[in-house]
Amino acid sequence: MYVHSTEEVNTTRYLALDQMTDNPFHLREDNSKNSSMLTLASGLLSDEQFFIIFLVIIYVSQVINNCVIIANSLCIAVFVKLGFSEPSNISLTALAVCDFTLAVLSTWSNLCFWLTYHNVQLPFHSANVSYLSGGVQWAFLSTTVAWITAFISFERCLCILVPLKVRRLITPRGTFVAMLIIVLLTFCPSFFTYVRYTFVWVYNPYLNTTILNTISVNSESAVLLEKLLVAICGVIQPLLAFSIVLICTVLLVVQLRKISSWRMSVTSVKNQRVQAEENPAASSSAAGVKISQKEERLIRMIVAIATIFIVSYIPTCITLLCYVVFDEFNMFGGYRRLFLVSGYILSLGQPISGSVNILIYYKMASKFRSAFRRLVRLDRQQQERHELE
Repeated sequence: MYVHSTEEVNTTRYLALDQMTDNPFHLREDNSKNSSMLTLASGLLSDEQFFIIFLVIIYVSQVINNCVIIANSLCIAVFVKLGFSEPSNISLTALAVCDFTLAVLSTWSNLCFWLTYHNVQLPFHSANVSYLSGGVQWAFLSTTVAWITAFISFERCLCILVPLKVRRLITPRGTFVAMLIIVLLTFCPSFFTYVRYTFVWVYNPYLNTTILNTISVNSESAVLLEKLLVAICGVIQPLLAFSIVLICTVLLVVQLRKISSWRMSVTSVKNQRVQAEENPAASSSAAGVKISQKEERLIRMIVAIATIFIVSYIPTCITLLCYVVFDEFNMFGGYRRLFLVSGYILSLGQPISGSVNILIYYKMASKFRSAFRRLVRLDRQQQERHELE
């Protein structure tokens, strides 16, 4: 390892599982503070089982990533075509950009692990380097996605609660600023990870060359910073965003039911007059929840997006809680293998959510559907078919 001072040597340790082996997934005993945890972790998954399961997960993950990349590329193109005069277009574009970036980061990690599995000689330790150059960013960016979804849900709630003031409260410029603030508070702190973990060149005797690897700084300030990042950005922020999405979704569903009930009660002029005469207060309250069909379609679309997000994000919340409760459940602990396998399985929910959004937009948003058809020239093809017939 190339270092420049004795102090740096004393305040760092290898993150590599074993520099004297070709297998980056080899579980070394000194990674675990508890021998019973080591036995449990290694006993649950043998080498053969681990590699088979992990390879299948990588292939499945990459298929989903490809769908996410294609779907969100189309979403971004459509929203750019529609313009950003509507605040919802800005927030939905930001959501599509984040989903696209998540898929790219996941693809990078999958590629590194796939090359490692096939014993491809690389100028870097693929498992550790990909974790710091893709895995960490993926974790922080997933929190960004959670908060953007929370903002979108909250915006729709305001449209219901204060419909006359929402145009002044939620403006295109304000939405753009809100997206920037969310990114600054959720994703940008990921760069502080490099205070605790950093890259270093080490000599690998098996390859007879110097390769890029990672080390961690064990100074008190660096360790304290890591704990704060994990607590705030890794636990509090995601769970808070999840709670906001859940509450706003429930409120939107309840309000949609009220609107549907009200519309059923006033299907005829006669019923409406009777209702106003018998209970003027109820009639006034019902009129207060009346919204345009365009707004109602948008609310239904947001409810669908939020519901899919809630279902797909529950496994991530479980992983975060396990990460906090079990000290060895991390990339470099005794539960390394279980962390990798369970983390990859549970994180599949995020790209699935990102790939389904385009179907929701196409089904529920008429402007998006029209712009999408013009973008892929479906309308022109349909018109040409009619002309030929």
